[in-house]
Amino acid sequence: MNDIGGVHVKYLQHCPRQLWLYMRGYRPEQRSDTVAYGEAVDDTTYTRRRDIDLGEAKIDWVTTGAVVHETKSSRAPSEQHEAQVRHYCLLLERRGVAVQHGVIHYPLIRRTTTVTWDQRARVLAEEAERQAQAVINQADAPSRLDRPRCRGCSYIDYCWGDS
Repeated sequence: MNDIGGVHVKYLQHCPRQLWLYMRGYRPEQRSDTVAYGEAVDDTTYTRRRDIDLGEAKIDWVTTGAVVHETKSSRAPSEQHEAQVRHYCLLLERRGVAVQHGVIHYPLIRRTTTVTWDQRARVLAEEAERQAQAVINQADAPSRLDRPRCRGCSYIDYCWGDS
């Protein structure tokens, strides 16, 4: 079984095809201005915090009381961000940490979102892992999404380049 990290869960939520391609080494996000912008926001906000590297995942930081923090450059909260934080909570819990909850920081809009960590959230995180693993194990790429949803995605050329 592949180690499922936060990026896998985020890609699953965004587009299963993106996850499938990523796991096969297709990485156009390295040339994406949007990804570079997100990394710059991450590098220049909350600079006194340190990443927590779990191997399969990298958490932006964890505060006293086991609160998981994630920073996003997006101007709009999304379910994929919450799914990623729930996954981090699950990974920490499996390592014996009594996680309280998660917080997603959106510095561009000066907003935070609290991500609940309870039995329901744990079930959602475990199901996301199972779904990600199922996508990864597929022999063929999942179908591409409707094109309007692909705007801004660094994988758009792969999916729509011949259209």
